[in-house]
Amino acid sequence: MQKIRKGDEVVVLTGKDKGRKGTVVQVMPKDNRAVVAGINVVKRHQRQTANQEGGIISKEAPIDLSNVALLDPKDSKPTRVGFRMEGERKVRFAKRSGEVIDG
Repeated sequence: MQKIRKGDEVVVLTGKDKGRKGTVVQVMPKDNRAVVAGINVVKRHQRQTANQEGGIISKEAPIDLSNVALLDPKDSKPTRVGFRMEGERKVRFAKRSGEVIDG
């Protein structure tokens, strides 16, 4: 089970986008990275193909998981994530408030 998953609301802790919030679009656990919508946007030169136009395009680059923190569902502030058993299910919870994180 991962601490940060696709669809989670996160805040960037370091770098050029520090303090900005976004939604996780993709998680790459083997690389320990995530793609966050609207965060770490870079410009790439794209060669024209039969089905895609060429030129300079902007797209999100992956950001290290250590540089993002999950937003607490209670007060929308950065929090760490913990795991606990609720009955037979293992659930994620916000260490800041103790709230269970949906998903």
